[in-house]
Amino acid sequence: MTDETVEAPPYRRPALRDVAEAAGVSRGAVSKVIRNAYGISPAMRKRVEDAIEELGYRPRTAARVMRGQSFTIGFETPQVGNGINTQVIDGAAEQLAGSAYQLVIVPGLGRISAQEIIESLVDRQVDGIIAIASEVPSDWIERIARNTPVVVLGRHDKSSAYDTIRNDDEAGTDLVMDHLLGLGHTRIAHLTIEPPTDQAPHVFRRDQYLKRMAEAGLEPMLHYTSVTERAAQESTDALLASKNPPTAIFAGHDTLAIGVLRAVAAAGLDPSELSVVGYDDIELASHPLVSLTTVDQHGTDAGRNAIRLLLERIGGRTQPKHECFTPQLRIRSSSAQIRG
Repeated sequence: MTDETVEAPPYRRPALRDVAEAAGVSRGAVSKVIRNAYGISPAMRKRVEDAIEELGYRPRTAARVMRGQSFTIGFETPQVGNGINTQVIDGAAEQLAGSAYQLVIVPGLGRISAQEIIESLVDRQVDGIIAIASEVPSDWIERIARNTPVVVLGRHDKSSAYDTIRNDDEAGTDLVMDHLLGLGHTRIAHLTIEPPTDQAPHVFRRDQYLKRMAEAGLEPMLHYTSVTERAAQESTDALLASKNPPTAIFAGHDTLAIGVLRAVAAAGLDPSELSVVGYDDIELASHPLVSLTTVDQHGTDAGRNAIRLLLERIGGRTQPKHECFTPQLRIRSSSAQIRG
């Protein structure tokens, strides 16, 4: 018995003309079906769609770009592990479902800057960009937005060149402070990150915290940390070891709050001894074993609205829109009346 090697035929990707021949229509008709253009009969559409499925035809992105549209939307995010970013991405994907557009998500992961990511998305000629871009200067984003539609999330910018979607961070902080002060806490620490720009949300949460502490005649306990759970846990350990430890910690976002809860558990404290409040209302926050009191800033809705605004920009709108969500406090068992 002899082995015979049969050489496979060379691969050839189906072209638009192959679909036209299989469907018995012109190439122009195939193009109209792909673009969902007006004037195609149901019978012709079905013939073309059947041929596309049988041949496994995929429109070439490069050809679309040459015609001025790639049907891709770029999404820049510092990290994918942050729960609020996941909510925003989920909302954006839901809003795009059933459309001709695809979402291209590029996380920085602590190694690539937002500026580098946005530049790479522009180089790939995406039709629009949604960006967290917390550390990028506003004037730089404006230069990008002159040629590529941009929606920026979280920041308090009022640019005429790009749209923004944010949360009312002052109101959200007021909700937290009203809650903790109402529970009898006076030694309230704010654990946050160094804000990269003066328009970042953490600036407004920090400043409102300082304002409320001053109004209450209380000494502020502002403590900066990095973005990880481990860093927040170590910072909380340091706060607890201080001469006058806090009885409540307001964390700048939920990832930090989870790190705080780790430290609380390790120290054997209960919420009446150290209450914890976060900001974001990530999915983990409502888990019965976590039960984190936190501020819901409607991340999924923000993602949906970001896509809506971006598609309006792609469609020709030039007037800027700056939308703001009203936050809600989700009270759970991580906060409690102070003991004694």
